[in-house]
Amino acid sequence: MTEQPTSHERPQPGAVPAPQPGAGPADPRGALPRVPASPAVTGAGPLGEGDPLAAPQASAGGQGGRSTPSGTPLPLDEGPEHSQPAAEEPGPHRPRPAPDTIPVQPASGEQERTPAQPAGPERRTGQAAPPHGPMPMRRDGDRLRFVGAATRRIARGIDLDEIVMGLCRATVPTFSDAILVYLRDPLPVGDERPTGPLQLRLRRTDRIPQQRDVEDGILPVPAPESSGLAALTKELCEVRPGGALAEVLRGVRPVFADAPGAADALPELLGDDLPVPPGQHAILAPLRGRRRVIGAALFLRRPERPAFEADDLLVAAQLATHSALGIDKAVLYGREAYIADELQRTMLPEHLPRCTGVRLASRYLPAAETARVGGDWYDAIPLPGSRVALVVGDVMGHSMTSAAIMGQLRTTAQTLAGLDLPPQEVLHHLDEQAQRLGTDRMATCLYAVYDPVAHRITVANAGHPPPVLLHLGGRAEVLRVPAGAPIGVGGVDFEAVELDAPAGATLLLYTDGLVESRLRDVWTGIEQLREKLASTAQLTGIDHPPPLEALCDEVLDMLGPGDRDDDIALLAARFDGIAPSDVAYWFLEPEDSAPGRARRLARRALSRWGLEELTDSVELLVSEVVTNAVRYASRPITLRLLRTDVLRCEVGDDVPQLPRLRQARATDEGGRGLYLVNRLARRWGATRLSTGKVVWFELNRG
Repeated sequence: MTEQPTSHERPQPGAVPAPQPGAGPADPRGALPRVPASPAVTGAGPLGEGDPLAAPQASAGGQGGRSTPSGTPLPLDEGPEHSQPAAEEPGPHRPRPAPDTIPVQPASGEQERTPAQPAGPERRTGQAAPPHGPMPMRRDGDRLRFVGAATRRIARGIDLDEIVMGLCRATVPTFSDAILVYLRDPLPVGDERPTGPLQLRLRRTDRIPQQRDVEDGILPVPAPESSGLAALTKELCEVRPGGALAEVLRGVRPVFADAPGAADALPELLGDDLPVPPGQHAILAPLRGRRRVIGAALFLRRPERPAFEADDLLVAAQLATHSALGIDKAVLYGREAYIADELQRTMLPEHLPRCTGVRLASRYLPAAETARVGGDWYDAIPLPGSRVALVVGDVMGHSMTSAAIMGQLRTTAQTLAGLDLPPQEVLHHLDEQAQRLGTDRMATCLYAVYDPVAHRITVANAGHPPPVLLHLGGRAEVLRVPAGAPIGVGGVDFEAVELDAPAGATLLLYTDGLVESRLRDVWTGIEQLREKLASTAQLTGIDHPPPLEALCDEVLDMLGPGDRDDDIALLAARFDGIAPSDVAYWFLEPEDSAPGRARRLARRALSRWGLEELTDSVELLVSEVVTNAVRYASRPITLRLLRTDVLRCEVGDDVPQLPRLRQARATDEGGRGLYLVNRLARRWGATRLSTGKVVWFELNRG
């Protein structure tokens, strides 16, 4: 049943005139005129007095109508994409345009303020109209307007809960007094075939809340509430193959509670604790998606309400069809969102490394719920000599392709950083890699290397926004680094600059999503970021820099409602540095006396630092590593000791081949040096440099 644009209907002879303006109270928000409640209906059924569905007068359907065409039952998991009762052809007069809001029917007990009609049977149904009864939806246009408004409300949802809630709020109290929505558990995704028995789980219930009668006047339509029914019904129902419920679901079409087979199907679905209203006061509508039945919706009216009409089956079929198709889309969207989240999560660092002399914090925000993946990334890569590489980049676009390209560029940057290349060389190789990936693969990137011993930082930029440095005293400055061309342009050179990195300062690397939006240009955003950092630093005092995690949160708070046009990557680095008094550095000639001299130099340094308890272990390990270096080196060997939270020893030579840990045989005279290092050291490793390699190990301080 679809909605069509219409013109105004011409009154027919003998038709009941429409209510005149001012004939009765009306509320533009959908309020209902109320009069004192009619006497209680005798012989109330299960949903009458004392039942959780019991409520004051609410909406009701009309009386009479056309019969629903029957069809061939379909299997639960096979058949055409859509199956619903066919609507009759519209009459010569088309219905009026549907309003934006769902029309609310008058409540039971409301007096019709229309000209008096002669007593007698109702024109369409042939039955006597009850005195002071609710006004049914007498024309197809009424139902059409309701279906149009309800389906628009259902279509607003983008996830499963929103769609189910839209169905419940659209039908209660306008179409029914209560609704129960059951969905398959688990819900199949796409074309995958479900395994195991068919189980329906209660997803949501809504009903008209109980409230006392009020005096005459305008009473707003009560908002539905989702509690009460769930406690009386089974949360999980297993559909027995060949049972009554399975047959009703296989038939696809909505049925009344008194239809053949439905009387046995409802107790199987609801259990024995919630009796079903007698007669045509309940409609069971299967929810069929594109491939299979995915649930069922049960519409209920209280026994004292007018019963559903045959035409209401068409309404229930439309609501069930739109809801089922929306649920199908929501499940597919949920799967895609899950894949996108997992892809983005694996593309970014799971946790930042703990590097000597620097503390790190990071944030990542997607552009929006509908664009969960993007090309922004950040990284922190430990380098030889206690240095660390700080990287932030942005690939054009918000798609799976952008995320995949970002992952390849990040992997390439990690590989190049492991070779200890200068920052400008890293960007040059990234530019070549982007050109190999495609002609339209563009990205911006900023690559910085921090040396905690020298308290210096080397920065190279490829079209990325400049970093901001927050000094210990609270002054924030935008670093002047060459802008450079974006990665992927090709044929351009990148320039690196070396800047001071004083202890206590904080370097903030970010992507353009933080400072640029439809409401502001990039340089205005950078200035706002600088002011935000300076004002945040004033809160903690001159001698105390703000905590990194809190600083990242404060920076993100500068985003307004219209500032989330792009995803955001944020990397903050607090420079602690290593004091010169905690560093010992020597050059050793590659000769046989070098291991002995290395032991003596290490012993003196440990004595000066008060770490005599580590002397034996350090002398043994230094002797083994220096001996291996002397065997193959042709140039002077470097020996450096660093005292931080651990004791770190680094031995460098000009041979690029990395040592390999192996198990020495009993008859071998050598090959046990790295074995001893592996057993005694807290951590150890070897890194290839452009001029050779560095072998390092760490020992815990006592």
